[in-house]
Amino acid sequence: MLKILKIAIFISLLCLLAPVTNVYAAAIFERLPTEIHANEKYVFYSHGLIVEGSNPTPINPRWGLYDFPEVKAALASEQYNLIAYHRAKNTKPREFARKLAADVNLLIKQGVKPGDISLVGFSRGGEITILASSYIQSNDINIILLATCNTFMKGHAEFIVIGNFHSIYETSDGNGSCQFLMAQSNKVNTMEEIAISTGEEHGAFYRPMTEWVVPLKAWLEN
Repeated sequence: MLKILKIAIFISLLCLLAPVTNVYAAAIFERLPTEIHANEKYVFYSHGLIVEGSNPTPINPRWGLYDFPEVKAALASEQYNLIAYHRAKNTKPREFARKLAADVNLLIKQGVKPGDISLVGFSRGGEITILASSYIQSNDINIILLATCNTFMKGHAEFIVIGNFHSIYETSDGNGSCQFLMAQSNKVNTMEEIAISTGEEHGAFYRPMTEWVVPLKAWLEN
């Protein structure tokens, strides 16, 4: 009975989040689109460290399969363009963050409103997202971190968030609340954080689990 109830709640949430009209077809890009539309939304998803390289579905001995293709498919929406790079092995976070910042600045130059641009990052991808935020220096960009905030970031001046700040973390994971990051960032417009408790530790974000996908898409589609 409990399982049926959970399924019913999930379906109801999806119905609430579904767009009333189709603005444009859901699209997933592996690089910045060559054709930019100023009236559309753009979302950058940056994956975790384990996916760096040539394998989009690597397996961690503790947390299992990281299903990058399924995560992208779950995050795709008719309400925005999803851009999800598959980073090369041994990518240097600061260099890639500068690439993200350059992509965002190009979108803005092409007329896209900063408030219509979101950067989503999980774990190492979240670290890159934080750095990109500090390079972009826009108060209206949406920054969403998934299981990112690690204690090594505390007190480091380069780890600050600028813009509209959102966070989702798993209570059984070593990377916890981002409140300390909020405290050391003085250019945050708004901050909203959600804690989920799946018991899957860091692996909760390896696959598109309802607990984090539904609130994330609610933020992105708003």
